Amino acid sequence: MSIRRPTLSSAEHAARMQTEDVVCFTARPDVAYPPARRRVIAIVASLTASLIIFRLELLKRLAGAGHDVIAFAPEHDPQVEQALAEIGVRFVRIPMARTGLNPIEDIRTFWSLRQHFKRLKPDMILPYTMKPIIYAGIAARTLGIEERCFLVTGLGHVFSEAGGRSFKALAIRHMCVRLYRSAFKRARVVFVYNDADAEDIRRYRMLQDAASPTMVHGSGVDLEHFAFAQATREGPVFLMIARLLRDKGVVEYIQAARIVRRTFPDARFQLLGHFDSNPTAISREEINDWVSEGILDYLGTTKDVRPYLAACNVFVLPSYYREGIPRSILEALAVGRPIITTDLPGCRDTVEPGVNGITVKPLDVIALADAMASFARDPDLAENMGRRSRELAENKFDVHMINRVLLAGMGLPD
Repeated sequence: MSIRRPTLSSAEHAARMQTEDVVCFTARPDVAYPPARRRVIAIVASLTASLIIFRLELLKRLAGAGHDVIAFAPEHDPQVEQALAEIGVRFVRIPMARTGLNPIEDIRTFWSLRQHFKRLKPDMILPYTMKPIIYAGIAARTLGIEERCFLVTGLGHVFSEAGGRSFKALAIRHMCVRLYRSAFKRARVVFVYNDADAEDIRRYRMLQDAASPTMVHGSGVDLEHFAFAQATREGPVFLMIARLLRDKGVVEYIQAARIVRRTFPDARFQLLGHFDSNPTAISREEINDWVSEGILDYLGTTKDVRPYLAACNVFVLPSYYREGIPRSILEALAVGRPIITTDLPGCRDTVEPGVNGITVKPLDVIALADAMASFARDPDLAENMGRRSRELAENKFDVHMINRVLLAGMGLPD
């Protein structure tokens, strides 16, 4: 069955944006839609901007193959919605609290998704991150949507060591396991980014009949957009890009910077990232104190990290958060920067120690300072390792290679 979507005038489009939470866009005129293979595919995210940051190339490929792609996410973001419109993807706003455990809000999310799925009748769903996976997965299963595919970009904070071992933490983890099992029941495919998440899925028996998740090397990176950039030999300039959470290792980064500065007073330590509502968030007051101390250059937030990556010598992410594969590291690899990160799942998948970077134990400030000092001591080390980072990005993390794995697992022709 073919579905015809109306073309709206700009005035009609604006009026509809104000009165509905569903935004329908006219498909690209240069895209052919073969009826025999056409599916309605729902992509569900917990952050609207992530649809462009992490999924743009996949969405392009799905829409370009003739599928009717509908993206669901909570925030109204005109730039993202316009970018989706340009590739022929529809956008639907849904209520969702990205963090927190408010059952009323989560029921609203589930019910909204179920009502939209019932009306729009997707043939296939692909949610990613914890809440979309759980609530879209359960909603789709209760409606009999059989082609349910899941992208586990990380199981979530509750499965990390930082999530705690208290009775409350264990109870929340137990509840999440049951919800994941319900969402994954009879799933077509479950993709994971690292061995630790795959092992937890098996350990907690989230999949039925000894089924195993399918490994994929993160979200991938567009190697043309993130082109190699020759690093300056002035510095050193260390850069960390992350949400401002303690679990990302922000405090350890500052403590290590103080140590390095004693020997290398010209070293600069930059931080780029947005404030967050997570319980482990870094406060504005802390950031301001570090800036006033002269130890930190806080760069705020940006929609384009490339100029900042090009201006640094070394990329640092001392995270002990339960990462999938950090997108920020993939972008730094592509631009050709050596990596300092922790020897933890997801992070360590991006580093060949001694080849393109250094891994350190989580929370080990002295080891982190030593790793940064090694690059401050030898500018050639950063340059040589940076070239190897680019090679690793080309051989392992090319977004087009990764999308081929996703499409094959979803049972869609490339």
